[in-house]
Amino acid sequence: MLSTRSALPLWLTLSLLAGLTTALIADGAAAPNREVLQRWKLGGDGGWDYLTLDSANHRLFISRATRVDVVSIESGKLIGSIPDTQGVHGVALAPALKRGFTSNGRANSVTVFDLDTLKVIQEAKVSGRNPDAILYEPSGKHLFTFNGASKDVTVLDASSLAVIATIPVPDKPEFAAQDGRGQIFVNIESDPGQMVVIDTQKLNVKSTWPLPGCNSPSGLAIDSRHRRLFSVCDGKVMAVTDAVSGKQAALVPIGEHPDAAGYDVKRGIVFSSNGEGTLSVVHQDSPDRYSVLQTVPTQRGARTMALDEATGKAYLVTADFGPAPAATAEQPRPRPALIPDSFVLLVVGER
Repeated sequence: MLSTRSALPLWLTLSLLAGLTTALIADGAAAPNREVLQRWKLGGDGGWDYLTLDSANHRLFISRATRVDVVSIESGKLIGSIPDTQGVHGVALAPALKRGFTSNGRANSVTVFDLDTLKVIQEAKVSGRNPDAILYEPSGKHLFTFNGASKDVTVLDASSLAVIATIPVPDKPEFAAQDGRGQIFVNIESDPGQMVVIDTQKLNVKSTWPLPGCNSPSGLAIDSRHRRLFSVCDGKVMAVTDAVSGKQAALVPIGEHPDAAGYDVKRGIVFSSNGEGTLSVVHQDSPDRYSVLQTVPTQRGARTMALDEATGKAYLVTADFGPAPAATAEQPRPRPALIPDSFVLLVVGER
């Protein structure tokens, strides 16, 4: 365990955690037995970002740059698509309204679709630029978009899509999670990282918390029972934060280039999907103690994830990559080129 007042250096803390992990596995506390169970080729053009699971209907929503593909998690087959979502990042579902929403980064808009038929109902502009993460808050029936370019949050009425409020945040907002108690937590992609707490009734930032030892936090998951938040960060670390006090509860070693986190409440497991091609599986020994159970080999680039808490399965997507193009003044760090039609969906679970 590491608190903000701990005198232990980070490297020593992580080493102690790794040693604890080895001892737990040796004692048979939790045998690592997860692996890639299915590898379904989806193909098609376009990059990808967030994955959203509709567990009740066994569907996975996958953002694909200009559209959202909807895939059966039983067969791995494409069962539908939501078109014309330019620069789409995320999908939020509102089952009670029978509606779904997409955040369209290039269009600075949200698209509303029918959750049963997948037919587009409406598109509406947001008040910020490059809406990235998106979240539906059911008690107020509000839709929140977290806008990367304008560094703010747009709040919309989920029925009319009227903009109700625009909330400034300290820097680029990333993943968000809600606690069902009137609060939304948002990772702020800064160095060092931060987290803001939004009051869903007053529609303002009520707290800003530092994330010591965590740079550029991206993925975020929540344990609502124990009031803990899990932020995955650069530097191969996951920060655990007390959702009441804002104090850091632990730092846990994970894989390189993470982008999504998930918490399995039934099994007390935290997951981090890492672009290096691994899935970190972390056991919650107590609210403030964690041990790495397993590092599951996946595939390079598989850094976004959706978790099915009913089955404990994690869904990840990636593709094959070619060599990176030569650096230019405009693109000093060019990304490797995607190999056409190589997009795949991976299913990780217990054998």
